[in-house]
Amino acid sequence: MIQLGFLVAVFYFEGLEAAIFMWLAAFIGALLLETINYIEHYGLVRQKTESGFYEIVTEKHSRNSHHIIGRLLLFELSRHSDHHAKTTKKYQELRSLENAPQMPTGYTGMMVLSLVYPLWVGVMNPLVKKFNSENGL
Repeated sequence: MIQLGFLVAVFYFEGLEAAIFMWLAAFIGALLLETINYIEHYGLVRQKTESGFYEIVTEKHSRNSHHIIGRLLLFELSRHSDHHAKTTKKYQELRSLENAPQMPTGYTGMMVLSLVYPLWVGVMNPLVKKFNSENGL
């Protein structure tokens, strides 16, 4: 309701054009967020334990990217697996974990790759199978 109220306020005080740009910016932001979530976690699964609950989230449940531009521009988002391993760490303290799955390209390349689904599956599915077999999944 707050977001809708804010959009209505922008429309009321600034007009239709500003409200359209505001909605467009929000849409693009949400699209980027979901795309990044998709590429960071594609094909990675958490197993159920004997008690019926899912295993604790670890560094093996998200991908890293060792590309320097992504590290600099995205405030260490590329070290996402360390965040999963220790959620209280500040982004400056995140490190690259050796046993975490890796992205074949940086974030920009992965986002472009995700737009072409047959290409995405052709690149990512073999990596997922290899990672899962190496980790007994």
